Amino acid sequence: MAVRVAIIGGTGVYDPSILSHIREEVLETPFGRSRVKTGTYQGVEVAFMARHGEDHSVPPHLVNYRANIWGLRLIGVKSILATAAVGSLNPEMKPKQFVFVDQFLDFTKTRSQTFMEKGVVHLDMTDPYCPELRLILSRAAGDLGLEYHARGNYVCTEGPRFETPAEIRMFRQLGGDLVGMTSVPEVVLAREAGMCYATIAMVTNFAAGISPTRLSHQEVVDVMAENAANLRRLVMRAIELLDPDRSCLCHESPLDPSAVK
Repeated sequence: MAVRVAIIGGTGVYDPSILSHIREEVLETPFGRSRVKTGTYQGVEVAFMARHGEDHSVPPHLVNYRANIWGLRLIGVKSILATAAVGSLNPEMKPKQFVFVDQFLDFTKTRSQTFMEKGVVHLDMTDPYCPELRLILSRAAGDLGLEYHARGNYVCTEGPRFETPAEIRMFRQLGGDLVGMTSVPEVVLAREAGMCYATIAMVTNFAAGISPTRLSHQEVVDVMAENAANLRRLVMRAIELLDPDRSCLCHESPLDPSAVK
């Protein structure tokens, strides 16, 4: 059975406990190795990848995004549900709420952004996050009575430090709603590879200068843990609603294997 659906677990999401018959595999890619666990959920083959490693040992700026996405491509994945812990710049997007982001602003600095090392391809990013997956997530959240926002603008920073209050003020002026450290280049690479990609952003805190307290990584982990059950329910319901063999415009990959080093 082909593996068409993948979950990329971010901070606080390291365990594919919703799956059964789990097996682990190391995938060799042109960009290095990636590690994936696959199993089944209600008869659907699902891959699970811990973005930061199962012990959260890989910081956001050192994640091998290219190996991870290429590895999922190798096993046939066509739809990715990626979880992310985010800070909020928008008073309406409160801690423990979910946001199914539709746009991003990229403030990363050192990351490899493409698979293509030869030739020139200009990738359309009008809808970087798959509109169909976002609708499925909204429907799933509605079915479960979860608080969510159907759209939002994700500001991706380099990390691993948190942002300064001055940076947060700038991001708000530019139209940012959320701030995180992992969505780019992951979403870009998924589109290059012909995959549908959606981010399940869970607000863990208000960002620096908005929050009344100093920020800490432990705060992020604690809030993710408190809302872990809701996140699992949301992912499970979305998989139930998702046709793993559906077609989508996202699958029209511009990737030419000869352009890969």
